[in-house]
Amino acid sequence: MKKTIWLLLDDRKGSVNQTMGIVAAIGERMNIVEKNIVYTEHGWFPNWIRGKSLLGVDKEKSSELNPPYPDIILSSSRRTVPVARYIRKKSHNSVKIVQLMYPSGGIGIKDMELVIIPSHDRQKKQQNPNAMVILGAPTQITSDLLKTEKEKWNPVFADLPKPWTTVIVGGSIKGKPYPIENITELTELLKKFHKKFGGTFLLTTSRRTGVNAEKILIDGLKDIPIYTYLWGEQKQNPIMGFYACSDFIIATADSVSMCSEACGTGKPVFLFKGHDWLLPKHLIFANTLVSDGYAKLLKEENFEQFTPRSILNPAHDVAEKILEIK
Repeated sequence: MKKTIWLLLDDRKGSVNQTMGIVAAIGERMNIVEKNIVYTEHGWFPNWIRGKSLLGVDKEKSSELNPPYPDIILSSSRRTVPVARYIRKKSHNSVKIVQLMYPSGGIGIKDMELVIIPSHDRQKKQQNPNAMVILGAPTQITSDLLKTEKEKWNPVFADLPKPWTTVIVGGSIKGKPYPIENITELTELLKKFHKKFGGTFLLTTSRRTGVNAEKILIDGLKDIPIYTYLWGEQKQNPIMGFYACSDFIIATADSVSMCSEACGTGKPVFLFKGHDWLLPKHLIFANTLVSDGYAKLLKEENFEQFTPRSILNPAHDVAEKILEIK
């Protein structure tokens, strides 16, 4: 008999995407039920106040959380932890909790069967007996998805000169602006990359890129064939098509999810680190991707075709671990 797992999904898009990556890896081996959690203004209260309760949850706008309870809950963000613990309490502790990311302050960790922790997180967190340490973030990237997206988007890009190079640009980190010297350096490296390989850039920016950095980038690449999806544009997001159709991928190293997706494609990936910008966790992650053979740094001496040592996607490992829970 298949077990049932509830997915606690809130407004943290990155966490939800990781959850859906795990779900894709689980496939039809479990009964999947999505539970959408909407917060009130009290949802920002720290978890030590919210405890094992629905404090901060808008019960009218959220999914019902009534019995019969599931076998397992997959808590997709730190703010869903009190909800998961509430359900476990109501089930008389029969429900098992799987938590994505270390819970704030370690609160509630004793109630959890499994805690998924990225290897770039602080070492002391990884020493918890119910921790599963993974490299990067679970993603929805699979060979089947890439095949489908390639069939969909290849005709859209068909008239563009090849090779096609996906360029994914992040930006500010936790309020720290994207240094102008970094976007300038990135632009110059992209021009040199194009001089070496030619073709077209399939470029996308994020909400963190900022207007000034975006303008410097686009103006600097004006003489290069380019297909853009800029932050805020009202058209279908082609990022999966970019991944599927590209021959190379260039990504700024400020997003673990973004870099994990890129390295999950099996394409040659080049990472831009810049200077005095990334957080320690980003640097650790980027350096690990390079040392483990998933990617190379975006440097002129590295501009060559290469095959990654392996394809990154920890979603499959996490899915198997969840399926082992008794």
